[in-house]
Amino acid sequence: MDPNKTNSILKDVLGVVMFIALVVIGVMLINAFVFRSFNVEGPSMEKTMYTGDKLIVNKIPVTFANIQGKRYTPERGQVIVFKNPELSLGLVGKDEYIVKRVVAFAGETVHVKNGKVTVFNNAHPDGFDPDTLTDDTEGSPTSGDVITKVPAGEIFVMGDHRQGNYSLDSRSGLGTIPLQDIVGPVGMRIFPFQQFRFF
Repeated sequence: MDPNKTNSILKDVLGVVMFIALVVIGVMLINAFVFRSFNVEGPSMEKTMYTGDKLIVNKIPVTFANIQGKRYTPERGQVIVFKNPELSLGLVGKDEYIVKRVVAFAGETVHVKNGKVTVFNNAHPDGFDPDTLTDDTEGSPTSGDVITKVPAGEIFVMGDHRQGNYSLDSRSGLGTIPLQDIVGPVGMRIFPFQQFRFF
């Protein structure tokens, strides 16, 4: 066999292997620091999101906060993805990541009563309805009877389908979510294509 031909084949194979390795590393870096895709499962975010929806989560704000040595804090009303806190308890069969809406922050008190959500803080000692901040949940009836103060370094989240037990969230057994468990805010829905939207 011609040694020059053998060397050429080896160079081609090595080039392909290097290309694949760079692509894999690039994808891993993008997933870790830039954006990541997730699929919605279950009815907890209806009528905003449905099972089968494909979401793109923007990880840049979290990455930027980490570079500065801070914890990323989302905005009230934003839809976020976070690590399921039940996994740290060793509960099997649980989704690794969950999507919910941000309702309240550390130091705030959340009341759920008679189908309404009210958040109390220093700026609003008489309370306000966080659902008025977004068209997605305005007027959404909320089941439960809750009075809780959000601990330091954590947030209170809820699904958009709040009647009955459709959404396991901060008012119904999930508890408040540590800031370090947030993957990032949902940036857009890319599937179904006819329902593409930014959040």
